[in-house]
Amino acid sequence: MAKGCPALVLAAGASKRLGQPKALVEIGTTTLVGLAVRRLFAAGCEPVVVVTRQSLQFDVMTQALNATVVVNADPEGGRTGSVQRGLLALMGDKGRTPRKVIIAPVDRPGWSTEHAVQLMEHDVTTTLSCAGKKGHPLLLHDPDIERILAANPNAPLRDLIRPQSCEVDAPYLSLNIDTPEDLGALAEVQFGLLDG
Repeated sequence: MAKGCPALVLAAGASKRLGQPKALVEIGTTTLVGLAVRRLFAAGCEPVVVVTRQSLQFDVMTQALNATVVVNADPEGGRTGSVQRGLLALMGDKGRTPRKVIIAPVDRPGWSTEHAVQLMEHDVTTTLSCAGKKGHPLLLHDPDIERILAANPNAPLRDLIRPQSCEVDAPYLSLNIDTPEDLGALAEVQFGLLDG
């Protein structure tokens, strides 16, 4: 089994189209943020940092057990700013820049603990892929971590990195919880997701 690494859960989005906080969407007896944190710890990731917005901080803390919860003061600025905030929290915790880190957006739950373990076996920036279609989470590796830390927080993450693919058997990898219709899709597959 690959040695664990730190992980970030991105949970700072406004969820405007969904109409409720994505991080707190219920799945089984937990929430999307609780599920992501549980899987990352089970995969050997430590520490796990959840990046959220000020208005969700308390509720996320109650769901993200044993994780560190930090606030992105400008969540509207985009995902890169949230990744930077999480990386800075990891640097404070470890006293140095991590060599690699898993990034897991809370609204993309179609992966499992085993998928995170497979991802950590790579020595370059890599993302999960199923049937040639890329998904999440993402393993960031140096020098991409340094590039992201030096970037404008509003720069799209896709413009900063070019991840390789880690092909896995993950039929729900493309599931993206973004609209009320997506909640119906989540309800249909939730028991398959809870297995991992």
